[in-house]
Amino acid sequence: MSSLTALFLNRIGYTSTIEQGHHEMITFEKLPRILELASTSIPFENLRVLTHRTRDITREHLIEDILIRNEGGICYELNALFYLFLIDNGFDATFTRAIIYDNEAKEYIAWGRTHVTILLKHEGQTYLVDAGVGGNMPLKPVPLTGEEVTSNNGDFRVTKVEHELGNYIYEIKLKHKDTDWHINYIFNSNMLLSDLAECTEVQQIVVEHPDSHFNKGPLITKLTSTGNITLTSSSFTKWENGVVTKEKIDDAEFSKLLQEHFDLK
Repeated sequence: MSSLTALFLNRIGYTSTIEQGHHEMITFEKLPRILELASTSIPFENLRVLTHRTRDITREHLIEDILIRNEGGICYELNALFYLFLIDNGFDATFTRAIIYDNEAKEYIAWGRTHVTILLKHEGQTYLVDAGVGGNMPLKPVPLTGEEVTSNNGDFRVTKVEHELGNYIYEIKLKHKDTDWHINYIFNSNMLLSDLAECTEVQQIVVEHPDSHFNKGPLITKLTSTGNITLTSSSFTKWENGVVTKEKIDDAEFSKLLQEHFDLK
């Protein structure tokens, strides 16, 4: 077991059974449990961007920031880490970049392929695995066949399309929130990332682009066993079994909630 794997499983609270000194194998069947634990343990958050502490996306930096300092991250960090975890455990995984769909404007965002996601091959089938899309995270691998996958937080599918921006769309129907399917992003399954350096490129766009949502103010969110929680500089929103509560907060409350609910400082 690599040190990254051991630290990752410890971070998410996954208890593995160790028999005769051998760690259990991380199999495809165990990924839903691991994704579920990761979604409630590691927040999607942009605090490193706002405090100018970003650095190149490398194996060492990801281990240090997320697994040792117990911080969270944005897609290009969370999925980079999960990709390394998959590779370390013998999975056939690759990266691709996606373009987020703006459902209000009914168009794909114009500032590029700023989402990083994972494609995983297993027994001749390709699946989308995304540990870095906040509350829109599928808690199971989603096959690229259009087949619907249901997990605690909703329904998910990947549909083949013919579009100049990509050949697949990732669609979601979140529990208690969506009455219908909507597009989250589009990707090209043939445009694979060569290495983590491309994650650093994505980070640069997110940090610098004037239209980036992540360089304006804090956004911290994670799934819970009953819904999800989201913290911004002015509000704390809690979804619990379909019931939403939103409270306005000040700076002192922000710091307190950050520590209390996300274990961040």
